[in-house]
Amino acid sequence: MATIIERRTVPLKADAFERILSAFAVVLIAAVAAALVRGQAQWHAVPAMVWAHIATILVALTLTPVILLGRRGDTRHRQLGRIWVAAMLLTAALSFGIRFADPGGFSLIHILSLWVLIQAPLLWYTARTHQVTRHRRSVRGLVTGALLIAGFFTFPFDRMLGHWLFG
Repeated sequence: MATIIERRTVPLKADAFERILSAFAVVLIAAVAAALVRGQAQWHAVPAMVWAHIATILVALTLTPVILLGRRGDTRHRQLGRIWVAAMLLTAALSFGIRFADPGGFSLIHILSLWVLIQAPLLWYTARTHQVTRHRRSVRGLVTGALLIAGFFTFPFDRMLGHWLFG
């Protein structure tokens, strides 16, 4: 009689950096929500492409603390991770249709969009192939750069959400 021994590892728990990333994601969600409420009178002037971009990034932002702080490696984590990756890919793809900073051309932010289009599938691949350390590093990089830093830069420099929030 053969015995099958299954090796189970304890899922990694969120460390201090991931808790900080989660907190910043919540702050950014609150800032976007406040800006949207304050800018309600101007919603009619916002193109559908911008609304789609905001919607997809809000999905990724909302899922970020849930995924980072929740149990890892289980079915729920994998399903939410797939949705997060899809939201990031859609957000990046939609950004190429938004060119207000340089009408008709691309701006520096589009370099970040290209980076997301490359990194998000790699992030998924590292999860599928159980490269836990690489996956965790990739998640942290995407959340920090593509979500939080880019997200906070949507408020200054004469940008729509900044006008709505601070105007």
